[in-house]
Amino acid sequence: MQRTIYMARLFGLIGYPLTHSFSKRYFSEKFEKEGLTDCAYELFPIESIDQLPALLQQYPELTGLNVTIPYKEAVMPYLHRLNPEAAAIGAVNTICIANGMLTGYNTDAHGFRISLERFLKSNQKLISGALVLGTGGASKAVTWVLHQMQIPFILVSRHPKPGQIHYQDIQKELLQQYPLVVNATPLGMAPKVQECPPLPYHLLTPNNLLYDLVYNPEYTRFLQQGMEMGCYTSNGLEMLYLQAEKAWALWNACATTEYKPKP
Repeated sequence: MQRTIYMARLFGLIGYPLTHSFSKRYFSEKFEKEGLTDCAYELFPIESIDQLPALLQQYPELTGLNVTIPYKEAVMPYLHRLNPEAAAIGAVNTICIANGMLTGYNTDAHGFRISLERFLKSNQKLISGALVLGTGGASKAVTWVLHQMQIPFILVSRHPKPGQIHYQDIQKELLQQYPLVVNATPLGMAPKVQECPPLPYHLLTPNNLLYDLVYNPEYTRFLQQGMEMGCYTSNGLEMLYLQAEKAWALWNACATTEYKPKP
């Protein structure tokens, strides 16, 4: 396959599959609006994370990468360094590339915290606890933020490990004690819009708040069923914008300061 020749700075997204990507449209429009003619953003749907070294060799002009499902954890052994926050979270969604060094960051946590704080403030809610659906890389960023905000949480999984619960364990009392429910799974994401986490939606009340990290469609089946029960809801679009801008700031900071070659 003949590769496209890029100019000074190339950015991109790795994951698989990449059928519905916010990132390419967002950054391409950003570059055009800001007159950044030396920047480009591309999608790199690699079927296995062990294809990353070959990708980097094929595109030496790569300056930064976003990382999405299913590689937020799997990519970590391929990095030279980890930002302390990303190391504590245990997942990476942003990579800075400079002087042959790959450094991993987690901007999901940044985006989720600001978005969640605004969501809670707008609904004037003090949260006693949260149920976090899913245990993958996105879930790790969510739970790290909840820990920082001192909000107790329980992880919910179809295959729970010790300290986690199954969806079948969710009862009315638990939803009262942990009124915030965060979907950190890809269930409901386009094109599989009819999917949703197997919650007992009939037990939800207007005291529950549902936050979905999925942003496409705007109202997932998870959120729709919550709205039918009178719940406050929010999708992941604001979080996505926030994490993207944080990634852009990191890429520029790495290029100008962090990896300046020694004289």
